[in-house]
Amino acid sequence: MIKIINDVNLANVITHDGEFHADEVLAIVILNHVFGFVNLYRCSTVPQNVNEETIIVDIGNGKFDHHQKFGNGTRKNGVPYASAGLIWKEYGHKLIGDIATQHYIWYQVDKYLIQGIDAIDNGAMPPSNYPAKPMSISMIIKSFNPDWDDPTSYDEAFFKAASVMEIFFSNTLKHSYSKAKAITLIEEAINKTNGPIMVLEKFIPWKDALLSSENPKAKNIKFLVFPSERGGYNVRAVPLENNGHQFRTPFPEHWCGLNDKQLQKITGVNDAIFCHAKGFLAGAKTVDGAIKMAQIALKTANK
Repeated sequence: MIKIINDVNLANVITHDGEFHADEVLAIVILNHVFGFVNLYRCSTVPQNVNEETIIVDIGNGKFDHHQKFGNGTRKNGVPYASAGLIWKEYGHKLIGDIATQHYIWYQVDKYLIQGIDAIDNGAMPPSNYPAKPMSISMIIKSFNPDWDDPTSYDEAFFKAASVMEIFFSNTLKHSYSKAKAITLIEEAINKTNGPIMVLEKFIPWKDALLSSENPKAKNIKFLVFPSERGGYNVRAVPLENNGHQFRTPFPEHWCGLNDKQLQKITGVNDAIFCHAKGFLAGAKTVDGAIKMAQIALKTANK
């Protein structure tokens, strides 16, 4: 639980008062997960004679601040650290625990949640010239600061912002654990696969695991077949690279955009449902139909 207190002697975490930003709010949320509670003291300057075990965040030019001249470190990819990243670097592995996928989970949270927040707070996020502006997490958290005509206290607003940030952090952490679990399952599926079609008993996030797998079988897999959440089975063409739009073997161009009877007639698969207009996804009512579509696509590509 996060409590904002008025007695510095009872605090285990200190941060600055007044207007807040996503980086220190996230840092406090992370520390709450690590220690199970945060007694937070917010102030304009760090008091003297603070208990040496008290963690000082985003103020005072210390270990977990980044406002000192030249900042407080930069990731290998060039993204500078703000207080959220500094806290995650120090405590993230401890929070995750000593498991085989520890660093993978740690990196997923850093990449998909923390780096963007750190970059924005450091003014390092490149501006976009596109007229529509996405509402980032940093903007959402900043919006909790009271407006000039709002009597809400900054401490009350900070607590509300932390409650929302807790949702973002917990969801990101949960998704990262799930993706790590998926890697193990996809590696097992790759090892069981003989040939270019891999069949999954249920949908598992597969792309990262398959494209990064060092198993020689992985490079030969051209299509995945798995149950569709809408019913039936999907057939997915494997891309050449993550988020790429070219595929190891695309579906035949003359299938693309067809549905039901038209597709069934042209493929010879009597339960074919659709083929996406971009040629990367198709579907059939049964697993056998889905596998047959993949087989025909492979034969067509090899002619």
